[in-house]
Amino acid sequence: MRSGAMLAVAVDNIDTIENADDITFVDRRSVSTTASIAGRYSLANKRNARGERREFACRTVSISPEAIALAAPIKGAIGDRVITHFDDFGRLEGQVVRLINGGFVMSITLADDRRARLAAKIDWLDKHKHYRLPDDRLHKRIIPKNPHSTVLLADGETLGCFVIDMSVSGVAVSADITPALGDVLAVGKVIGRVVRLFPEGFALRFIELQNPDLLEQWLIQS
Repeated sequence: MRSGAMLAVAVDNIDTIENADDITFVDRRSVSTTASIAGRYSLANKRNARGERREFACRTVSISPEAIALAAPIKGAIGDRVITHFDDFGRLEGQVVRLINGGFVMSITLADDRRARLAAKIDWLDKHKHYRLPDDRLHKRIIPKNPHSTVLLADGETLGCFVIDMSVSGVAVSADITPALGDVLAVGKVIGRVVRLFPEGFALRFIELQNPDLLEQWLIQS
């Protein structure tokens, strides 16, 4: 991927990169966007008891037709095969090519015609990313600026997690664990009960409504 024109990937916050060498390589001549887009992904070496790929939530840091930088709970290893799904782009496959703080960068494997269609979608999204419709749920869901936190289990074990979205009444989380419905646990410093399971994670309803001004401060703990 390094051959040809001078190459680099754009990120919306350089503090998410461990060092300058962690910036992977995509063609500057191609369109890209730093829009934050929610999706899900699976890695070849992460499987459930039935041998099926486990899915985790993720969010784009940046995307071009050649590569995606992802904020993600599980990084995998260089060379691992990745399958992603985004409402805006559909299914995209590739390999882990860089590990970054809080995620990884993957290449995108596509035929030329599909890559051209992806470039058109990215270009459209970049021009319209500030015009997304607002969330009309009872309690507004918020995408945290830093999605990485911790889950405290009932037995005292703590593990890292990825906050998909949050509100004053609950939080959606992706982590390398599948709790049972009704389990009581804490995300960051907020205690709640598991009320829903979905392929890439679970939802927690807080024991009590949270102060919206302190929500991210209490939920995002590393």
